[in-house]
Amino acid sequence: MKARVHITLKKGVLDPQGKAIAGALHGLGFDEISGARQGKFIELDLKDTDAAAAKARVEAMCQKLLANTVIENYTVEIA
Repeated sequence: MKARVHITLKKGVLDPQGKAIAGALHGLGFDEISGARQGKFIELDLKDTDAAAAKARVEAMCQKLLANTVIENYTVEIA
C-alpha cells in the first residue's frame, strides 16, 4: 500500500521559492505564468492493509513530523 502526501504552504504565507520559480519562468519566456507556489510531495510504502487505518497513521505522521501545520496544509491519498 502506498501513501501520497502533498504539502503546500497555507494562503498568506510568503513563498520566496515560488516567487523565484515564477521569475525564472518569466525569464525563459513563459509570460503566461501569473504566480507559482512551491510545495513537497512524499510517497510512503506502508505495511498496513486497511486503508482507513493507514490514512489515520499517515495523518498522525504529518501532524508530528512531515508538515509544519502552523504554515502548511497537507493532503493524504492512500493507494
